[in-house]
Amino acid sequence: MSQTIPPTDLTQRPPRSARAQLGGYVLLPRMLDKCRAELAGKNGEYHYNCPLDQRLLEFLGLDAEAIKKEVAKGKGDGEILEWINEKIAVKHTAWEIESWSRYQSTRVASGFESREFFNKLLGSLTKTREDIVTWADLLDLDDYVSFGGKA
Repeated sequence: MSQTIPPTDLTQRPPRSARAQLGGYVLLPRMLDKCRAELAGKNGEYHYNCPLDQRLLEFLGLDAEAIKKEVAKGKGDGEILEWINEKIAVKHTAWEIESWSRYQSTRVASGFESREFFNKLLGSLTKTREDIVTWADLLDLDDYVSFGGKA
């Protein structure tokens, strides 16, 4: 096993984008950043096993605590991916992973409550950005603004 990698300090910078991929899975690098930061007590406003993480965990058929135990061993991204590929409940084809990841990257708020929440958060960040339409867009903008960027 490689040496322990330092956690991302999410009080100083955001986790990786929801669009970042590991093994073809979007959300996975972001989830691992949040997990490492939480284990180190440096997660700031970010939460491991949030509803977004749960989408990935459900697709993988894995438990958040099981992944957290592996991350706590100091494993790097590649080692965690290898472990996930050994443990996943349903072996998805490359096409299924790509389709799922594409959908997650382009997912929009659906339903009245979801759209209302999305629009409220977007309105708190900017009044002029009409190009923010997906959850991934909103997360990227929120991360950027949260660390001093201007929308």
